Amino acid sequence: MSTAADDWPARVFAALKTGGISQVAYVPDAGHARLIELARADAAVRDIVLTTEEEGVALAAGAWLGGARACLLLQSSGVGNCINMLTLMQNGRFPLLMLVTMRGEEGEFNHWQVPMSQATAPALRLMDVDVARADTPEEAADLVAASLARAFGEERAAAVLFSQRLIGAKRW
Repeated sequence: MSTAADDWPARVFAALKTGGISQVAYVPDAGHARLIELARADAAVRDIVLTTEEEGVALAAGAWLGGARACLLLQSSGVGNCINMLTLMQNGRFPLLMLVTMRGEEGEFNHWQVPMSQATAPALRLMDVDVARADTPEEAADLVAASLARAFGEERAAAVLFSQRLIGAKRW
């Protein structure tokens, strides 16, 4: 049984569907588990498992060229893998929506996650990506809807960072 607070991924998924997203690409991630589950269960959405995050940037460009809209789900550590590939979106003016689960923040047990966590938003901004941050369940879906509209309306890249406070810290 879901409560309103833990059902924010369902509201985010509804925002993706309302915004016309028909492909969801991802490297498996516990922080996106519910969103991935929803995408996999929806026959109108094609879920695509990636071997590395930068493949999702090219996939989103191909989706756009083929008349579809894609969303890339990734973890903050995967953003570093995408930096060079983001030039494709910038130079080709392809829209890209990234939903990024943050690691290396409050409650993180793995110190290796901290450096990329601190660099995620600045690195995305340096690549001309519009960055928003969701810290509460109440704001997540609205930020996704706004970022989706901006990405596809302006043919640019946009990212919503889901804070570790929102997704919860992993425990070992």
